[in-house]
Amino acid sequence: METPILFAPLIALAAYFVRGVAGFGSALVASPLLALSLPLTVVVPLVVILDNGGSILQAWRHRRLIAWGDLLPLLPFATAGVVLSLYLHRQLDHDRLKLALGLFVIGFALYQLLPLPQTRVSRRWAAPAGLLGGFVGGLFGTGGPFYVMYYRLRQLDKTVFLASLAMLFVLDGGLRIAGFALGGHYTAQHALMLAVMAPAAWLGLRLGGRVHLGLSREQFTRVLSGLLLFSGSLLVWRSL
Repeated sequence: METPILFAPLIALAAYFVRGVAGFGSALVASPLLALSLPLTVVVPLVVILDNGGSILQAWRHRRLIAWGDLLPLLPFATAGVVLSLYLHRQLDHDRLKLALGLFVIGFALYQLLPLPQTRVSRRWAAPAGLLGGFVGGLFGTGGPFYVMYYRLRQLDKTVFLASLAMLFVLDGGLRIAGFALGGHYTAQHALMLAVMAPAAWLGLRLGGRVHLGLSREQFTRVLSGLLLFSGSLLVWRSL
């Protein structure tokens, strides 16, 4: 294994601290950092399992606040995106995928910093958001930004937003886990990485949840964007 085993828990702690604060972002942090020295065929199935565990905890805690009317329209399109990504997962060049992932992370970080107007979109936008979220999530383990953009443009209440996003991640992640398992993507290496990363991920979620109330949305957006710009730029540099 190329990634030093001591670094994996630190990555998990940082990634799921972000998830505890914002309700999303763990894969955006963990995937680029792990992909610096591990192939995406290892990274993506690993991150999906970790994310699904965190999503189940968050969705159960806020289960009464889930906005099913905004969640259900995403599912058929997300499913189509996941199926397409699983088909292409082993056929694409990994170096190019890492470069694309780095550029994608940088793009989302910059998007977070833009002073965009507060507009509300219809549920028709669930089609492109679901398709892109499922496809990118299946390839990189980081499809959340498309779901986040959609829910933000739907102007959901903060807690409803977090609950609905967590439940969507449970369903989307469960589909990807099943696809990876049926495709034979999980190995003993994944089991070892999960064993060392899961406790750190749980601790990160707990610590991030405590910080959540003391950090303004603007402050967190700047911190998250800075971290994503760093990890995405590093991944692009290593891919060239």
